[in-house]
Amino acid sequence: MKNREVLPVSGITCTNCAAKIERDVTKREEVASCQIDFATSRMVIEWIDASERDRMLESIEQTMMRIEPGAKFVKQEDDQTEGRDWTLWRFLAAALIFSIAIWTDSIPGFLVAYGLAGYDVVYGAIRNVWHREWFDEKFLMTIATVGAFAISEYPEAVAVMLFYQLGEYVQGRAVRASRKSIQSLLSMKPTRARVLEADREIEQSPEDVSIGSHLVIRSGELVPMDGFVVSGASSLDTASLTGESVPRQVSVGEEVLAGMVNIEGRLIVETTKIASESSLQKMIALVEEANGKKAKTEQMITRLAKIYTPFVVVMAALVAFIPPLFVGNLDEWIYRALIFLVISCPCALVISIPLGYFGGIGSGSKQGILVKGGEYLDTLTEVDTVVFDKTGTLTTGRFEVTDVVTAAGVDVDELLHLAARVERASNHPLAQAIVQRAGEVQAFESIQEEPGYGLYARDGEDHVYVGSARYMERLGQTIDDSSYGTSVHVMKNNRWLGRIELMDTVKPDAFSTIENLKKAGLRTVMLSGDRRDVATKIGEQLGMTEVRGELLPHEKVEAIEQLTLSHKVAFVGDGMNDAAALARADVGLVMGGVGSDTAVTAADVVLMHDAPTDVIRAIELGERTKRIVWQNIFFAFGVKALVMLFGLFGIATMWEAVFADVGVALLAIANATRLLRTTT
Repeated sequence: MKNREVLPVSGITCTNCAAKIERDVTKREEVASCQIDFATSRMVIEWIDASERDRMLESIEQTMMRIEPGAKFVKQEDDQTEGRDWTLWRFLAAALIFSIAIWTDSIPGFLVAYGLAGYDVVYGAIRNVWHREWFDEKFLMTIATVGAFAISEYPEAVAVMLFYQLGEYVQGRAVRASRKSIQSLLSMKPTRARVLEADREIEQSPEDVSIGSHLVIRSGELVPMDGFVVSGASSLDTASLTGESVPRQVSVGEEVLAGMVNIEGRLIVETTKIASESSLQKMIALVEEANGKKAKTEQMITRLAKIYTPFVVVMAALVAFIPPLFVGNLDEWIYRALIFLVISCPCALVISIPLGYFGGIGSGSKQGILVKGGEYLDTLTEVDTVVFDKTGTLTTGRFEVTDVVTAAGVDVDELLHLAARVERASNHPLAQAIVQRAGEVQAFESIQEEPGYGLYARDGEDHVYVGSARYMERLGQTIDDSSYGTSVHVMKNNRWLGRIELMDTVKPDAFSTIENLKKAGLRTVMLSGDRRDVATKIGEQLGMTEVRGELLPHEKVEAIEQLTLSHKVAFVGDGMNDAAALARADVGLVMGGVGSDTAVTAADVVLMHDAPTDVIRAIELGERTKRIVWQNIFFAFGVKALVMLFGLFGIATMWEAVFADVGVALLAIANATRLLRTTT
């Protein structure tokens, strides 16, 4: 049986190095798989045999340090700032010595500056070669700089190493800044709960608090567990969960979620879920999971990096030694080959692409859009058809009883009371509206659900059926169902007793959402289990491209499968009986938070707001992320190709090559981190 272990790590700022560590660790016979979550600085190991775990972890840590010096396991937040500050000071000291060496034309000065700036790079390259890992950026930089020394280009050799190290320093800073956007959510986990027991407040760990306990939430404190208010009123800051900047007013009876911050007043909250099942914990789990699902572009760059460096080294060797056979001047062509090596360093690509994707994921989490991985950001940009469930997604899902039609001799209150005793067993919005209208009732003891049709109950010798018109027809009844709206029919034994008419309202922002999707050239489809005429009426109001009504749950899934044969489909639901449809679509979006475990598991994107406009925001986030990623790819390849050509024709020098290489890396990283500052 495989054992999964999550271990915090520090010092890993290079995605290429992370991929090498993963491959090395996975090769071990004791390990089934290894994945480094670059965004949250964690290593996830699945053990086949964990009997010698401690020895294996020591060996893995040595591998980490060999591939990326400074990488290690940590038991608590590691102080990485100190190490990075030392790197900066080392760079500044080497730059000072380099300046003096240029002024005095001192070869020993160049050697000292080079050693101070690049000893770890050269050592890492030699050590990797010793372990038969020939080709990486350290190897490129070492060949380029040692080669420059060999042809007496001392200033260029030191400059290349200095600016390479400067790029590495800035890259590390950018990675840590990007991680903060995601780790700020992960660090929100409440560590204490103030439990009210016999008029005394006792501090406990949330994990030790049971359902039904009363918690005291003071002003300025974090709500530690999900629950509802039993005493007090206050304003809650919900930005960490939903991205909403306007505080939410709560009073007795209203729901509060873990992670919200009490702005004012004192609240007493009764817990409804244990700590590990809170909405905040589900969000944290989603964000932690997200980095493991890489986009196709990210996977392509990772694969490219494996063959890129060997190809560059071979090409540089050809540039260095083939032309001199025909035109002579070996030193000049070696110099041009070294320019080729310097500008070919893949750092700008291998770091800016992952930064772009988890920048998009981090930006989304700030806005209440939780994307489970970079691959789904890409899929959102490819969607040409958006399919909506109706109830609770495009409509409020809050029904009201508008009329009660009864058969002869049946009292209205009697019909409502009978229906409510059956509907007490259901969480469907229609059922809740009927129970609310009838008042407090006692449910029947024997109630059975008929999926897609309704409910059946036994009361002694009597059989009670509550559900749709189709349910009645299935039971052999011929009924009049001409009302506009949604009807719930009631039948006792073989007699139809009447119908309860209910109305749902369209969400205000549903109109603008459908309009904007159609303007963007997307097809909009609505699927509903409601009567066809009701669904069509609402679809026409919204301007939907296509409407399908009277669908059973399995028929919704079949409709999605049919659409995916010829379209790229996004399905948007509210989590009520939507899990299968969410899973079958190319990308599934669940609205209204993380209430349904099944829906959250099946969905690819979780929208914390109960607003259809978030569908557009999610698609725009995907498009913005993909646009920035491809900007970096074209920009990096374009500049590098141009400088390579200039170098081959003797127009560019090694100085220009190193400035171009570091400049491309810094600009690509800056472009990728723009997503973190975007909160539209």
